[in-house]
Amino acid sequence: MPALYELALLGTASQLQIDEIGTQLAELIAPFRLTLGSDVAWHVMPSAFAPSQTRSAAALFAGAPGASDAGLARLLRDAVPIIPVASRSENFQVEIPALLRPLNGLSYLSDGPRRIASALLECAGLLPRQRRVFVSYRREESRAAALQLFDALSARLFDVFLDTHGIAPGEDFQNLLWHRLCDCDVLVMLDTPGYFGSRWAEAEFGRAQAKGIAILRVGWPGCVVSPRAVTAGQLDLAGPDIEPATGRMTEAALERICYELEAQRSKSIAVRHLNLVSGLQIAIERVGGSFEGVGPHKGIYIRLPMGTPLVVFPTIGNPTSVTLHEAAEQARDTESAVLFDSVGLHDRHLGHLSWLSGRIPQIRLIKAHEAAWQFGGWNAR
Repeated sequence: MPALYELALLGTASQLQIDEIGTQLAELIAPFRLTLGSDVAWHVMPSAFAPSQTRSAAALFAGAPGASDAGLARLLRDAVPIIPVASRSENFQVEIPALLRPLNGLSYLSDGPRRIASALLECAGLLPRQRRVFVSYRREESRAAALQLFDALSARLFDVFLDTHGIAPGEDFQNLLWHRLCDCDVLVMLDTPGYFGSRWAEAEFGRAQAKGIAILRVGWPGCVVSPRAVTAGQLDLAGPDIEPATGRMTEAALERICYELEAQRSKSIAVRHLNLVSGLQIAIERVGGSFEGVGPHKGIYIRLPMGTPLVVFPTIGNPTSVTLHEAAEQARDTESAVLFDSVGLHDRHLGHLSWLSGRIPQIRLIKAHEAAWQFGGWNAR
């Protein structure tokens, strides 16, 4: 099977550093039942690194005096996150090529292989603040399978939304349902014969499409693919995959679903991140600024028209106070912002974010559709 994620170590690294980082990567992805070198590709100082734009990818650049910048401009242009790593903090200007110096970097001596490996996986979306899945199904046709899938994905460290488990009594069910949908990485559609006959299932599917959320269609035996679902990821079950008496799926079917879900999640992260980055690039260039690249924690480094450097952290899903806190810490002394897609979020959550943003002077929340407007008048706050 093809790799789900692509990671690379570029530049110049010692064999000890290669071994230490590789060991840490393997340990960190093991709880997700992923293997370095197969599920997660690991390219060590390749002659060229050209990951697919439909697969989540990230790279480390191990610096050294006179290190070559070959291939870096294309990776920066394609919005592939690159983490510059110097031997020591004070050697950053000497060891890191000029193209990467605008990006915040790490030091092997002070940060160490564990922190460096974690940062790389965060950039690729394997260690995000969330691994969220929304299960969409028709209760009378696939409830048993949905509950079974909830347990299987939870065991793989996914935060799974299921309508019978995810909303507390007394809450506004409909608005919270859409809010949770907007916060997921992938919608898993249990496509039974009556799926599109349910107004709720149909709306969940349509709004996931509108939001750009990846959809994995799990087709029941004999269920014909609707024209509406032909662009979704496809996994068809056969008769032996479903136990007739209980409606439960076999373990082999569950394993196939979990693997394909991880593939769709990687694609979803890559595409949605690229959409936010390209939208920001268009916005900042429209008002006379410049785009410089993507660095640690997927921070987008830009320069405003008046020359002010700025780091923008795109958020896939719903930003929280933790998102702002972490962005402020990661930006260090650089002015910063959190960029997010506000469509579909609960009004109560948006009100909280607006209140919160007004009380944290060093970082701002920017709605994606307002990016040009906000950056064009950055100093008018």
